Amino acid sequence: MGAFERYLSLWVFLAMVAGIAIGALAPGLVQLVAGAEVASINLVVAVLIWAMVYPMMVNVDFGAVAGVARQPKGLLVTLVVNWLVKPFTMALLAVLFFEHVFAPWIAPEDASQYIAGLILLGAAPCTAMVFVWSQLTRGDATYTLVQVSVNDLIMIVAFAPIVAFLLGVTEITVPWQTLLLATVLYVVLPLLAGLATRRMLGSQDAVEAFSARVKPWSILGLIAIPILIQSYGIFALAYGAAFLLKVPHRIAAPCAMIGTSNFFELAVAVAISLFGLSSGAALATVVGVLVEVPVMLSLVAFANRTRRRFPAD
Repeated sequence: MGAFERYLSLWVFLAMVAGIAIGALAPGLVQLVAGAEVASINLVVAVLIWAMVYPMMVNVDFGAVAGVARQPKGLLVTLVVNWLVKPFTMALLAVLFFEHVFAPWIAPEDASQYIAGLILLGAAPCTAMVFVWSQLTRGDATYTLVQVSVNDLIMIVAFAPIVAFLLGVTEITVPWQTLLLATVLYVVLPLLAGLATRRMLGSQDAVEAFSARVKPWSILGLIAIPILIQSYGIFALAYGAAFLLKVPHRIAAPCAMIGTSNFFELAVAVAISLFGLSSGAALATVVGVLVEVPVMLSLVAFANRTRRRFPAD
């Protein structure tokens, strides 16, 4: 592991500090960047995420996609955790903390907003960043692509009903433009670019050398208590299930990461469209993003340390 990867947590922390400083010292610049949006997706953020995802897509081997069917357990763990467990545990933790544990210090109207934001986070499984977490744990890039693709298809039909049920809302407006555009930007386009690059490079050795060169540049593109409990709890559930099912580590690590991380663009967009830009729901989704990065880095480190406890292939 190179010096850049070894001190990745430090670089992420410094990036957060720099972001806060820019927001305080140059609010005009922040407003300019924030205004560059299409369908509630910030184009500047999109470029940076694309820069992270594209190098991972170069490692996707379409010839190996058929082999995913021989390892169904990893996909099963991902789907069960993402759609039958995660949204409901997040809602339970949100209600527990904001209606009971934190009730003496938070106004009821604010508490309901925070609960809504956390529910939106819990119901939106990760699409783009999971490719980064998968690569950092040396996961199977092809299997990760299949897991993300299946999740995206399910999200199109399941996100709105689950959120509507948990929020108690009968008419919820899901920003379909945001969902579809994000899928194209963060999965389809980087995948096509990665495929073209892979064909241009030719050999597997050339692909690995290319990935090693661009990895540092891709990483640079990079309401706490209930989110922390949810994140570590969901990871433990998915990673533990994969261990008991004897899923290989190259599949087990990414499938646990998918369930743990969130599709923050969708969650933020829905929170803003339902509750407003300055709402507590929007704040909760943004805080979720800030909490997620160091949490996911700690889980990446744990997954790498426990690699030998899983089957090799």
